[in-house]
Amino acid sequence: MNSPVRVVTLDGPSGSGKGTISRAVARHLGWHLLDSGALYRLVALAGRERGLERGDAQGHARIAGTMAVRFDAAADEEHILLEGREVTDAIRSEEVGQSASRVAAWPAVREALLERQRAFAVPPGLVADGRDMGTVVFPQAPLKIFLTANPEERARRRYNQLKQKGSSASLSALSREIAERDARDSSRAAAPLVPAADAVVIDSTRLDIEAVLGQVIELGRRRALWA
Repeated sequence: MNSPVRVVTLDGPSGSGKGTISRAVARHLGWHLLDSGALYRLVALAGRERGLERGDAQGHARIAGTMAVRFDAAADEEHILLEGREVTDAIRSEEVGQSASRVAAWPAVREALLERQRAFAVPPGLVADGRDMGTVVFPQAPLKIFLTANPEERARRRYNQLKQKGSSASLSALSREIAERDARDSSRAAAPLVPAADAVVIDSTRLDIEAVLGQVIELGRRRALWA
């Protein structure tokens, strides 16, 4: 798949910071943002709201192909709209996240979302955040980042996010859930979570947001994607 629009992909496991960094890069460049993980969460949420059976892959695929979604990368905080209503907090629950991980393993859902994701690549450019952006959705992207961190740090970050939002959380439970999701995402037959062969791997375990953002911006500058 070749896109005439400049695309930067940021893939990685849950809690690696790729969502935060993707939004920061998009704001810095004035580019569009694709949060592909949110798309799967939206499919899972919509499926639950419509009373679909947990294993109804085709029903979820139909939702994936028709739902109206908008991301706001310009705001200081994340905003996601589904059918015109704000669902940012609703899709970030651990329950929806676990459902999304199961939904994402269904080839029918992934196929239904493929062209929708590619349609986000419009001028002046796109920052695509996910798990298979560099390997499947935008394999010809001129800059691919695989952002990771050790499991303990990723669990700690998620714990702090939930506490800041006033949600109850157990660090040990989050650690188990992250380990389970890592295993499911990396072993699934459809688009497993792996770095693209030409991706730059950044370990954010001991790096703050500004340090990671600086590395990504410098990598793009070296490849003449921006000044």
